[in-house]
Amino acid sequence: MNSTPECITCIFNQALRVAKELDLDEKKTKEILDLSAKMLPKMSLALTPPQNATPMYQNIAKHLGLSDLYKDVKLKSIKKAKELEPYAREILNNSTDKFLTATKIAVVGNVIDLASKVRFDLNKELEKVTKSSFSIDDSKKLHEKLKKSKNIVYLADNAGENVFDLIFIEFLKNEFKELKIYYFVRSAPIINDLTPDDLKDDELSKFATIVDSGVKTPGIIYEDLNKEAKKLFDNSDLIISKGMGNYECLSNSKTFPIFFLLKIKCAVVANSLNEQIGAIICKKI
Repeated sequence: MNSTPECITCIFNQALRVAKELDLDEKKTKEILDLSAKMLPKMSLALTPPQNATPMYQNIAKHLGLSDLYKDVKLKSIKKAKELEPYAREILNNSTDKFLTATKIAVVGNVIDLASKVRFDLNKELEKVTKSSFSIDDSKKLHEKLKKSKNIVYLADNAGENVFDLIFIEFLKNEFKELKIYYFVRSAPIINDLTPDDLKDDELSKFATIVDSGVKTPGIIYEDLNKEAKKLFDNSDLIISKGMGNYECLSNSKTFPIFFLLKIKCAVVANSLNEQIGAIICKKI
């Protein structure tokens, strides 16, 4: 999915959201706005939004002397998600259609998106999403495909989502005993996306192999995958892709069986899917 002028505007506005999230003073805020404004001419409509956003975030991090802009915020997001984990598991245990509910629980975490202009309350979304229907619902196709799969790639997204991904992945491992799951994370800090460092000693590693994808953009660019990750990607029976960034980068793919799990948080993605902001999606391409 290529960028639109609206995407360019959104990316620039993210610089102000960084300043607010980090509680920067007015001087520092103006500095990173000036820095980000200089990046605008280099942004191309031929690139995906994550490709355009990455250099801006890297420059902001360098200017502020921070290797991981949102390190503290990511830790807080994971902590908050873990506080809600018992309730999410209770919802799953009480469900009559556990696969569908587990899939929706994976989508719940997608509200934790610091690049998005639209924000949702995680507490409210947990109950709301699990009671809502997918606006695009290919969950039955996903279930059938999983029955025939031996190796799958699961494309992670934001810190905190991993807690809800854990519930879904643990469910998959219990239902499909021989299934091997490879959990792809970003190679370096970018926005609040998950990296290997964020998942050290995480329980998720009991059920999936955590893979450093080699990708440094907030969305998987296939060409940027390292050798190991590309081999796993190419040989997987299916790919589960979380979040808008991964959708923006892979939605035009015609080669791989990809199921996108996300909550729509911007008008451009909404238009791409012919759905509304706030809709939850399970879509196969």
